[in-house]
Amino acid sequence: MEGLLLRLSALDADAAGEVRVIAFFDSLIARRAGLDTLLATTAQLVECPVGLDAAERGLALAADPPGVVRAGVSTPKGARARELPDGSRVWLARPGAGLPMDEMVLERFAIAAELVLARGGLPELGDPALVELVLAERAGEAERSRALHLLGLTPGTRVRVLAVAGDSTGLGGWSAELGRLRAVLLAEPPELGQVRPPTRVGVGGEVAAIEARRSWRQARLAVRLAGSLPWDPPVCWWERLGALATVAEGLRGNDIGQIEDVRALDRLSEGPLGADLLLILSAVCAHDSVRKAAAEVHRHHSSVAARLAHAESELGFPVTTAAGRFRLHLAMVLRRLRDNA
Repeated sequence: MEGLLLRLSALDADAAGEVRVIAFFDSLIARRAGLDTLLATTAQLVECPVGLDAAERGLALAADPPGVVRAGVSTPKGARARELPDGSRVWLARPGAGLPMDEMVLERFAIAAELVLARGGLPELGDPALVELVLAERAGEAERSRALHLLGLTPGTRVRVLAVAGDSTGLGGWSAELGRLRAVLLAEPPELGQVRPPTRVGVGGEVAAIEARRSWRQARLAVRLAGSLPWDPPVCWWERLGALATVAEGLRGNDIGQIEDVRALDRLSEGPLGADLLLILSAVCAHDSVRKAAAEVHRHHSSVAARLAHAESELGFPVTTAAGRFRLHLAMVLRRLRDNA
């Protein structure tokens, strides 16, 4: 049915044209289309921006002719509008003179919008699912905007998302369990000074609330690289990963497992003293001398030197030089990325 009306300008202002407009919107209602689809297809139909302004519901949406829906856009000056019974309005912003079918389109657009809004079925105030909806990859702009409104946020509010592996008590914000991690949505600077192991936290970048899913992706990557040792901070900020973030985003666990340095670490970990040896190697990465590393793990430096000699024979390179320490650190970071997938 939508194929009948690719261009509104091709319609004549007659009864046949009106029937086709009615059929267009009826088909959307019959398919139970959501607000995003309703706005996008209407904008494509009339070939100009359209929108829905429902402030009481936390919705201020607009769509342009290519069908891109944006949140936080109020009714533009000069737009033709039609009010809904609840005080909301739909609008159409055609530059220049209107077309004969614009009034009919607004009427049917308003009826369709009223039905979609009345359908409901979305999480209500206080429901943890609101956070899930804000962070969901496939949610529409309308669903996100409404969820943000119920959380007391606007689409443009600056937020960060935290991915927490462990207890999130004391972090504040709004949270929800998402798989093995807890997502924490913060509109204030995160208070992370009290975070202690075994909790690991990944902090996503600051974004507009309507783009919170992007910060959530970044936080999930960061938490995979957060450590749990005294010299390895349990809080990892995505912005501080630099080029490593770009590298890590493109690596799969199977690919990491094929890297020879990572495989060598795996072999070392399987030995009778594997856990202790990896602890020593981690300390070597964090310090610029074997004595400091030995003091960190409470071992005699001669004992640590002997363990390192064994490790170097398996790794195939010295770990106490600047280049060797960098290579070891990279291998250990990649191994952690794989194991925390």
